[in-house]
Amino acid sequence: MKLATALSERADLQRKLSELGSRLNQNAKVQEGEEPAEAPEELLAELDRVVGRTEELIARINLTNSSTVCDGRSITELLAHRDCLKSRIQIMRDFLDNASSKVRRMTHTEIKIRSTVPVSEIQKKVDALSKELRECDERIQELNWTTELM
Repeated sequence: MKLATALSERADLQRKLSELGSRLNQNAKVQEGEEPAEAPEELLAELDRVVGRTEELIARINLTNSSTVCDGRSITELLAHRDCLKSRIQIMRDFLDNASSKVRRMTHTEIKIRSTVPVSEIQKKVDALSKELRECDERIQELNWTTELM
């Protein structure tokens, strides 16, 4: 099984876990004399199976990610780098939005508001980081589709 297939199955299992939680809660109580729409015992048994498979996949995915190296970095390191790039880019974009927004003055006597940073220079840095993020994500996706799950 390829890593990408395992990641897709894990996502499906996580959705299934969420649905099972909702279904269990919907069938936790019924009016006296009524039957639940679904048997909680069967749902709990299914929960056990899904949790077991999810745990197995997560362990195998993590093992694969930490053992697979590309350009001197494991997939785990690439994932951490990608996540941090995303956070940094988002914070910088929000900052640029604030720094570049215009403040309208009604009269010439009102206080002038100006940016505290060179917006165009920071935008170039954000563009370079965005390119790095795209390349990192492409490398991760390529590895996901070419790496066998351990």
